[in-house]
Amino acid sequence: METVNKILIVDDEEIVRRAYSHQLNQRGFEVEARDSAEKALDLLSPAWPGIVITDMMMPGMNGLDLLAAIREMDADLPVVLMTGQGDVPMAVKAIHDGAYDFLEKPFETDRFMDVLHRALEKRRLVMEVRELKASREGSRGKAQIIGKSPAIEKLRQTVENIADCDVDVLLLGETGAGKDLVARCLHDQSKRAGNHFVAINCGAIPEAIIESELFGHEAGSFTGASKRRVGKFEHAQGGTVFLDEIESMPLHLQVKLLHVLQDRYILRVGSNDPVNVDVRVIAATKEDLRQAYAENKFRKDLYYRLNVVQIELPALRDRKEDIPVLFQHFVLEACVRYNIQAPAPSKETIQRLLSRQWEGNVRELRNEAEKFVLGLNLDLESSLLTSDGPHDSNPDTLNLTFKEQVANFERNLIEQELVRQKGDLKKAQEVLQIPKQTLYDKIKIFGLNRKDYQ
Repeated sequence: METVNKILIVDDEEIVRRAYSHQLNQRGFEVEARDSAEKALDLLSPAWPGIVITDMMMPGMNGLDLLAAIREMDADLPVVLMTGQGDVPMAVKAIHDGAYDFLEKPFETDRFMDVLHRALEKRRLVMEVRELKASREGSRGKAQIIGKSPAIEKLRQTVENIADCDVDVLLLGETGAGKDLVARCLHDQSKRAGNHFVAINCGAIPEAIIESELFGHEAGSFTGASKRRVGKFEHAQGGTVFLDEIESMPLHLQVKLLHVLQDRYILRVGSNDPVNVDVRVIAATKEDLRQAYAENKFRKDLYYRLNVVQIELPALRDRKEDIPVLFQHFVLEACVRYNIQAPAPSKETIQRLLSRQWEGNVRELRNEAEKFVLGLNLDLESSLLTSDGPHDSNPDTLNLTFKEQVANFERNLIEQELVRQKGDLKKAQEVLQIPKQTLYDKIKIFGLNRKDYQ
């Protein structure tokens, strides 16, 4: 995603445009300036990675006219109005009409910067949600392994190395660790990506029908089989079959699966005619299959046939540095799903996430993110600021001024990123997408010490 750091200044007075442009350039923002609303509209589009600050009174289209035109083009593009004293009633009306905020001239620099940072943060969240939604709906919306820990970097590299090798794979990992995601990534990055990916949970299919589910059946082969049925393996022709919870497969069926893996053909139930199948098999288990075959619960020959390439997935508690970025990703996904603006988790929320053991791994974290977005999680209390205004689980904050609540929100965002980056200011600045000097100034204002997060 393009950095959301642009500010468009619209004012008919050249000296004003130059003054604001110089001030904002000095603080690391990318600034465009136009002397009329008409010229500003020529520059803007729904993809504009920033915000607009416009004077109220201008020849031709005034600030309100510009606001209306921008909202028609993109209702989520923040517009900040600058007004003289006589324009205040008009500016208040503009807020009701959708303006992000207004600044009454003359205004303090701190107030000016507060408004800009909040507006840019809102725009950044909007753009992130749009990008995520487009990736989910578009043709390039392939599965992705999220995280930057050494274990995940190694996993990503392994998947990339073997994805296009037509070899069967055994995935090992705890419940919820993401075995289904890795299987999907192996398929999406392979030459089989244009064909079916068929996922089968071996533990969820009744033993009486699992053979028919996998290999299909002929009409009349058993009571209720009124017509021929194509099984999962045949349906996946040219693609990938993912056998989750392979340890749950009945022993008598394991023999037939072994023959399929060796000979690459299936026999429908009730048929003697082999059907050739061209599929890649990815199996997954949360159990120790060596222990299982030692206890005669799993076939030893099938284990070694499946175990051509073995990939072990790390538990979430063993890669805690990935928790903040995973949580944010799941929050954004939930926002897209429920059409809600993304909230910002507080430092306390992130610390609670980092302190948990996550026995349910990534799946459990995803559930927490959904509850967080819907405001249903009492364990992850947080201070949120959305387009509807500030929300806080602590009633004491309700007595704070708007400026104080904004300051709390900014502090939470910065602390959250310092926790994620273990005090690395350069990385925090890159993720927050704010100028280096602005970050240093905020850290000083809020009395933060990066050593506390290392």
